[in-house]
Parts: sequence; C-alpha cells; structure tokens
Amino acid sequence: MANLSRPSVSEMDEILGTPFKVLDDGFIRVIDYMGSDESIVQAARVSYGKGTKKLNEDRGLIRYLMRHNHTTPFEMCEIKLHIRVPMDCWRQWIRHRTANVNEYSTRYSVAIDSFQKTNPLEWRLQSKDNKQGSESFMDNITGEILSKEEEILHTQIKNVYDKRIELGVAREQARKDLALSTYTEAYWKVDLHNLFHFLKLRMDSHAQFEIRSYANILGEQIVKKWCPLAWEAFVDYKFNSTSFSDKELKILVSLQLGKDKIEIQKILQQLNFYLNNDLSKPSRELTELENKLRNHGFIIPWLDS
Repeated sequence: MANLSRPSVSEMDEILGTPFKVLDDGFIRVIDYMGSDESIVQAARVSYGKGTKKLNEDRGLIRYLMRHNHTTPFEMCEIKLHIRVPMDCWRQWIRHRTANVNEYSTRYSVAIDSFQKTNPLEWRLQSKDNKQGSESFMDNITGEILSKEEEILHTQIKNVYDKRIELGVAREQARKDLALSTYTEAYWKVDLHNLFHFLKLRMDSHAQFEIRSYANILGEQIVKKWCPLAWEAFVDYKFNSTSFSDKELKILVSLQLGKDKIEIQKILQQLNFYLNNDLSKPSRELTELENKLRNHGFIIPWLDS
C-alpha cells in the first residue's frame, strides 16, 4: 500500500492566521485547512495515493466532476475560518446549515465593544422591485443625518449595556438590547462543496452588500489560493454559468429559427409566460428569462423589435 502524505498548499500556509479586513471592523482568517486539489483527484480515483502526474489530467478530472455535479470528492477538502462579523450579517451566514459552528457567547463573555458604522454615502434605498433588496443610495445630506443618529444610538446602547454589567446584571440578560450592528465572532468549518454553494449565493450581485463583502474575500483571496483548479471549475460551471429550463430552451430554439415577434409571443402564451394570458402582464419567470438573454447579448424580439 502506498505511503500517504498530508497535502500542503504553500500559498495557504503563508496566510494561516492572517486576518483579511472586511467592512469597518470585521475580518476573516484561515485557522486550518485539510486537503487540496490533489485530494479531490485522489478521492475521485480512490486507488491512487496521490493525484496523477500530469496537471492537465487533474484539471480535466476536476472540471468533469464539477460539470457533472459529482460533489462527493469536493467534500474531502475542509477549511476552518475565524470570522468577525456584524450580527445582522451573521444571521444570513448562519442560515447555511451545512457547516460546524462555534460562536462567541455574550452569555458567558462581555459583548464585543464594536458596532458596524455606516458612512454617510453608504445608506441604501429600498428596491422598488425586490422586497429584500436595495438600489442606489441616499443623498449625502440625508446620509450625514442618518450616520450622526446612528453614532448617538450606538453610544446610548453601549452606555446602557455597560451600566447593566457594572451593576451586576447577568450577562445573558444585559445583552438583550444590543444592536444587530454589534460585531460577533465565530469559528466556521465547512467542506469545499458546501462552501462553493455558499459562495455561489453570497458572491452574487443580488446578495446583500455586507455578506457579499465577506464572500468575495473568502472566494478570491482564500479559496482561489487553496484549490485553484476547483476554483476555476466553480467559476466556469457554477458561478458564471446560466441555466435554462425546458420552457426557456424552447424559446431559445425559436430565436435560433428566426421566429418573429408574433410567433414567439404565441409560444410564450402557450408556455404560460404571461399572467392570465395577458401580453401586458409578463410572469416573473419571463422577466428572469429576459434578463438572462439580455445579459448574454441576445436580441429579445418581443421587446427590442
């Protein structure tokens, strides 16, 4: 039986413990990692003690695994992170339940003395089309007012909390009025397959800015160094790819065949892309299809002609 050695990635070893700054007082750093691109190949070809000798063969196999959704080999790689993140952002993060988590406890320890602050130019407006999203920014004058009010609120919350602690109020109760902008810390350990799922959702342009800031650093400055071949495959086949449903493919075929506006609208009606068959009321599914086509440079005849 072949001797085995623990995979080591020099670029990862260089950044172990190094905090990458996020937002105004947050960070993310690597505590430990297990596996590498080589481990993915080794798991896929169980009989091999190590990956193949040719890098292009390893790359081709990893891309095949990603392309065909063979996820188990990617689960052979794990990473443990130490993160410092605002509580409201952490609420989104913790929804990804496919990880091992240990969070700083304000029941046992005094709360971290730090709030995420908002620059006057960073106050975002509620999106008119997306109930859980934002669009554009407040004007600077309004932003100045909001940031000043935020500073006053943070100071007041801190004073109330500190007074409770000084008076001997139990930490588990003293914490109850802390703001969601208060920073928390956690260890987060996850395998590469589930990490890629996290990154696909949280690096997306529609993700909230705060968690996207963490995801971008995690992807571009950590995972890219750790498993560069797997990262390349993920970006190509998952993050930057576009999927089309069976109905959407029928429309793509119609475009390829040169169908005119009237013909395509009839097909859209048959496929229930309009609400109540009313051409003035596109379904959400149709709107998303139009966005996909527009992003890839397609002419949309029922809109653009």
